[in-house]
Amino acid sequence: MKIIKFGGSSVANPENIKKVFAILQDKLRHHEIAVVFSAFGGVTESLLTIARLAREGDQAYRDLLQTLEEKHLDIVRQLIAVQNQSTVMTYVKVRFKELEDLFHGIYLIKENSARTLDYVASFGERLSAFILAEAMAGKGIKTQFVDARDVIRTNDRFGQARVDYEVTNSLIKDFFVKNDGVKVITGFIASTAKGETTTLGRSGSDYTAAIFAGALDADDLEIWTDVSGVLTSDPKLVYTAFTIPQLSYNEAMELSHFGAKVIFPATMQPAMKKNIPIYIKNTFEPENPGTLINGDVSHGALIKGISSMSNISIVTVQGAGLIEGGATVSRVFKALAEAKVNIVLISQASSEHSICLAIKTQESYLAKEAIEKEFFYEIKSGEMDHVSLLHGLATVAVVGENMKQNPGASGRMFRALGQNNINVAAIAQGSSELNISAVIPQPDLQKALNALHEAFFLSENKVLHVFLVGTGLIGKALMKMIAHQQHKLLKDNELDVQIH
Repeated sequence: MKIIKFGGSSVANPENIKKVFAILQDKLRHHEIAVVFSAFGGVTESLLTIARLAREGDQAYRDLLQTLEEKHLDIVRQLIAVQNQSTVMTYVKVRFKELEDLFHGIYLIKENSARTLDYVASFGERLSAFILAEAMAGKGIKTQFVDARDVIRTNDRFGQARVDYEVTNSLIKDFFVKNDGVKVITGFIASTAKGETTTLGRSGSDYTAAIFAGALDADDLEIWTDVSGVLTSDPKLVYTAFTIPQLSYNEAMELSHFGAKVIFPATMQPAMKKNIPIYIKNTFEPENPGTLINGDVSHGALIKGISSMSNISIVTVQGAGLIEGGATVSRVFKALAEAKVNIVLISQASSEHSICLAIKTQESYLAKEAIEKEFFYEIKSGEMDHVSLLHGLATVAVVGENMKQNPGASGRMFRALGQNNINVAAIAQGSSELNISAVIPQPDLQKALNALHEAFFLSENKVLHVFLVGTGLIGKALMKMIAHQQHKLLKDNELDVQIH
């Protein structure tokens, strides 16, 4: 059994959907499969925008809703034969009538709670999966539409619900035993024991696929997106980034924590528990092998990838009186947990005189307020300084399980940063030696990523970064000359000229 998931970009329009169907037909020749679909590209965002406009009393929400309905009807017309359209058209129109009533209610009471937004968002996947199941049936594939709310049970933490795996696994297994055909499953959504609609949070459709893979002991999980696997760094910032052939589960989770957006930690947990391989593939380049994520840590480069996060602030807690105070760290963590502030990175002196926390900038003032409230008396007595904030920062992290057997990774990392005059504001490394993280100035992020990528992946060539300001006649002539000589420079002089 293969569980296969397609994201919103893969089903953004009828042309892309036809590519998806070609992939599925090929898979069906060799495997038993079940398919998880996200909403059509951009639909979830549109639904939430319409809900916001309705809450604000802006009647423009009606036109946007009409446009969204027409988008779905147009996809039906293009994918399904005329003689088979009536059932699907009716389903779509009924769902949009429900949405019309729902948004009208929001418009009248000027409120949309997390519970309401989960129900609003659920329509995207319910519509896409039903339409695609019927379109597949029209191609001679026996399908069974699965509303994941019927089989995935969660708590009532709307927006990011937690799964009850014991109940969920039992319901999924029972459903698959009782129903034939290719299961076409709604991603992202679930329900409470009371039948309330919930959503699974960020990258929820990937998580849905992993939940089904774990429950069914699938042979593997394939996540099809618009990139060819996980790359060594952000290709928008590092032009020489390339696909990583293989990652361990832990490496993939570390990369995702520090900004890699292709895979998220929650997705891996159900598959990781059952040691189910995860393949990250490109819908638009199906022949590309992509990235394999599994439990293997025995092979590969010293560093597998370099990830980053922008818009970071450092929160510093310090004071001479804290050295003897004890329990400083636990009190800081308690205060931030109660304020629901997420900590990205921690750096602390052994004396507890100073603790540095890297936090998303938008949460930094909330963090400062929470910590100063917790240490009110220490600050008042002078035992502790006021919490300081340093903005305009970013984090970079080099990740690889093989660092534990091979010394020198940290030396190579900080030498590369130092040679490029990049100041390091804070450093962190866990005892597992799985990643080394540093906080640096935000303006130096692209330079740092390229320096690190060169140090770990392109060390045989010297990379020369040329920054052109304005491309007049002389600039264009220079670019042509460099492009003409680039291969010769790389081959004969081991010099890679990168123009920015």
